[in-house]
Amino acid sequence: MKHTVLVVDDEINMQAVMRMILEGAGHAVIIADSGEEALEHAHRPELDVVLTDLKMPGIGGEEFIVRFRKQRPDVPVIVVTAHGTIGSAVKSIQDGAADYLVKPFEPAQLEISVHNAIKLRDILRENEQLKAVVSRTRSNRRMVGESASTKRLLEEIERVAPYKTNVLISGESGVGKELVARTLHELSPRATGPWVAINCSAIPRDLMESELFGYAKGAFTGATQNRSGRFEHAQGGSLFLDEIGDLDLALQAKLLRVVQEREFSPVGSDEVKSLDVRFIAASNRNLKELVQQGKFREDLFYRLDVYNIHVPPLRARRDDIPFLTQSFLKELSKETDKKVDGFSPAALEALERHPWPGNIRELRNTVERALLSCRGEMIDVSDLPSTLQSTASAGDPIAAAGEQLGAHSLDDWLADVERRAILRALADCHGVQAHAARQLGITERSLWHRIKKLGIQINRVVN
Repeated sequence: MKHTVLVVDDEINMQAVMRMILEGAGHAVIIADSGEEALEHAHRPELDVVLTDLKMPGIGGEEFIVRFRKQRPDVPVIVVTAHGTIGSAVKSIQDGAADYLVKPFEPAQLEISVHNAIKLRDILRENEQLKAVVSRTRSNRRMVGESASTKRLLEEIERVAPYKTNVLISGESGVGKELVARTLHELSPRATGPWVAINCSAIPRDLMESELFGYAKGAFTGATQNRSGRFEHAQGGSLFLDEIGDLDLALQAKLLRVVQEREFSPVGSDEVKSLDVRFIAASNRNLKELVQQGKFREDLFYRLDVYNIHVPPLRARRDDIPFLTQSFLKELSKETDKKVDGFSPAALEALERHPWPGNIRELRNTVERALLSCRGEMIDVSDLPSTLQSTASAGDPIAAAGEQLGAHSLDDWLADVERRAILRALADCHGVQAHAARQLGITERSLWHRIKKLGIQINRVVN
């Protein structure tokens, strides 16, 4: 089976030697005289292995490895070095190189190293395919929360989930758009089918088509066997296209046909395959503005935007913060094998007052850092990042709460304050109402009536 090897070396004699050995072993060889030239080949889907020298003019081998690995983590890199740079070779291994050879080397050494790297490449690509096709069993990762905004969002999800309708999810970075998409899948009749997600901004443009459509044997140099793409992986389930606004215009046209006709052909194949998937797309960019700027196809936009779900930022649903912090704390305590009882009232107040520009992603990172920093039984303000500590010490908390809530009447403001106090107590007491009532200084019966009046969902707080 022929594989493609990229050789990066500025020495003509070494290029010739490696070409002769590799072609003699049945491989296709691409030659690059410098790291800059080699990076221009990084997008080529047929690449299987890279051999690179360390000492080269311009971009050196070490920098080349770091930059190439960012673009193509699925392609192993082998360092070829002289006797005097073994230390650099070892550092290159730490930076992501798969192996290194010392000049001069025996032909058999080169063949074995390339053979092992190809086996590693196969494992890496199989792992990526396994990650793409998530387990068909329910994940229980669903959108949850107690704020009015989140309740409305859940109602929208439940309303559209039973249907095959295409859904476009909008919202700031970090608000949980993928979690909304996953909830749509889990609540739909397709929940037992595959869930496949792809980030349109994370895969090089020239690889995206074969990643989505798959390819046929012989479609291009190095395509030695048929490979299925994400469309085929998602058959009978849901396909989540994250950051759809970053998709190349040429590929948008091809995706439009798939969405319209519900059929596709792998790259290099005349076979037409029918497609049974639900399309869920998401973007943190304004797609309508991109359409006006000519950067996103209007026809594709309207095909995907059959039903739009906007996910509000965390600052607009602060009542979710007590539940989310407790949920993240429980999850992270298991991962780190470190347990604390919860957050102090002052720490929780600081979390609720923070503007959260990074939204839920930032909140989770903050909880993880606080957990690792905590030396007592409960996370306090001193365990939070400095930006949140300054938030905790600034201003009058009651006045700030009123400003954040934007209440229009005293009754509304009091109801929101009461809801916050109850949610905080429930979070501190892990959902145990008797303990929460004692913390609030009221009877359990009084707490029950207040919970019912305010429409607080206890089962979601406990989870």
